[in-house]
Amino acid sequence: MLATTTPTTSTKAKDVQVSIVGEDTKILRSRTWDRLKFEVEYSLQKGTTANSYLIEGEKMALLDPPGESFTKNYLKTLQDRIDLERLDYVILGHFNANRGASIKALLEIAPQITFICSNPAALALRESFEGQELKITVVRGEDTLDLGSGHELQFITTPTPRWPDGLMTYDRQTQILFTDKFFGAHLCGNQILDEGWSIYSEDRRFYYDCLHAAQSKQVLSTLDKIAELPAVKFYATGHGPLVRYGMKELTNLYRKWSVEQNTKDLNVALIYASAYGNTATIAGAIAKGLTKSGVGVELINCEVSQSEEVEEAVKKCDGFIIGSPTLGGHAPTQIQTALGVVLKSASKNKLAAVFGSFGWSGEAIDFLETKLKDAGYTFGFEPIRVKFTPTDATLQETKEAAIDYAQTLRKSQKLRTPKAAASGSASDRTAQAMGRVVGSLGVMSVKRGEITGAMLASWISQATFNPPGITVAVAKDRAVESLTHTGDKFVLNILIEGNSLRKHFMKNFAPGQDRFEGLNIAEAQNGCYILKDCLAYLECTVENRMECGDHWLVYAAIDNGAVLNEGLTAVHYRKSGSYY
Repeated sequence: MLATTTPTTSTKAKDVQVSIVGEDTKILRSRTWDRLKFEVEYSLQKGTTANSYLIEGEKMALLDPPGESFTKNYLKTLQDRIDLERLDYVILGHFNANRGASIKALLEIAPQITFICSNPAALALRESFEGQELKITVVRGEDTLDLGSGHELQFITTPTPRWPDGLMTYDRQTQILFTDKFFGAHLCGNQILDEGWSIYSEDRRFYYDCLHAAQSKQVLSTLDKIAELPAVKFYATGHGPLVRYGMKELTNLYRKWSVEQNTKDLNVALIYASAYGNTATIAGAIAKGLTKSGVGVELINCEVSQSEEVEEAVKKCDGFIIGSPTLGGHAPTQIQTALGVVLKSASKNKLAAVFGSFGWSGEAIDFLETKLKDAGYTFGFEPIRVKFTPTDATLQETKEAAIDYAQTLRKSQKLRTPKAAASGSASDRTAQAMGRVVGSLGVMSVKRGEITGAMLASWISQATFNPPGITVAVAKDRAVESLTHTGDKFVLNILIEGNSLRKHFMKNFAPGQDRFEGLNIAEAQNGCYILKDCLAYLECTVENRMECGDHWLVYAAIDNGAVLNEGLTAVHYRKSGSYY
């Protein structure tokens, strides 16, 4: 039974929810119902929780203080419950500058604390607090810390390209595994554990796809380490509900998803360095676009990777993408070294691309582009240049560029693979039979915040009478797919046979291009666009999604609709069920 302290007010301001989750163990959930950051993993806009934990044995340890957005509320809540002068340890699952703000405030009250972290975290911590004397204990795999009262903590290092300083903590007394960046989800609510865990499936999958799909090799290594632990009661995550009731299922899914990522037929080496986090954010958007297109990604953080790792990756990949910040008018040394390895090791038939962020200039991006073009590489998208912090629109455009890259890469591979002679095989006959399944043609118009999009859809069906609902199949590599999650709104515009709208939406759009430019449109009640020259429209809310091979089957309830014009419904006839 959880003892919970929650606000009695109905306000949606940031707060801290405190609960007992085990013997001598509390969780402090810093909550925000609003979107916290612009990174892709927050784009479902369901808020998030930054979960911190307090273990009070004979000695006291605090795990994972939250970032700067929560510092004030968090420290007040902590001081209301404990005497911070009695706090012995702060254990860091990872360290970054954002978390450093809370640590700085904590040190002003409790200068006696000792930090427990991995060696990369210790280096970053000392750099961030240069000139200040810190007590730091560096731990490695299998190291332990005895807090007394049976709380013997075991540490598991979990380095990944994104978090090279990753560290998990296992308490043998409570059998709780504190997992930091693994197994979480970005959503906010009152529920602490995952009762009815399947309701979180979509959010947990999205979290994995955004953060871990591009580092699947390291995820598999971490899962192997977890499997060696004694019985684990539940995962105490860094974000979202704790994983107890769905722990076995989610663990198996992480392994399944990671194995799938490691066995893709096409693979891209995504090489980057990031000074202030902006280039890493862009890299995350590129990785999301590639993985949703069915392309495997090997993420390589040049700040922690050796030249041998870069060389191995670029030799076996089908394409590579390099990203860099601009520091003092130049690319950092790590990127220049990685570029030298690429030019020496990567064959010229590998598809290339470059990206980067900058403050006042972008010489590093120009440098990468010039060197690779002079060497004879073909680019999969135009260089992506982002000034300061990327916006939602920038990240959506970046994902679309990555999708185009994946499609170009797939086409180039097909050109290099000899076509098999027509055989009249059973599969050919089956594809012809599948092609006889016809569907009405419509245009899905979507909008979330400042992002709009549209897709010509032919796999549409009425699904329910009460409430009225439809299903639409959306390919994973379509740009609008990321805007069709549960709770998202869209308008289904049903086309008239012979109308030019079909031709308009069949053309290829550049990343970020306005799909509705020059069209006769109106805004629906849900904010999406109605094509006024269509036959009819339906305003829809996504209620559920199901993963089906290379598509997502989206079920949506109908909120509103009307017939706009006379005519016959446009229908899509195909010769083969193997393509649209």
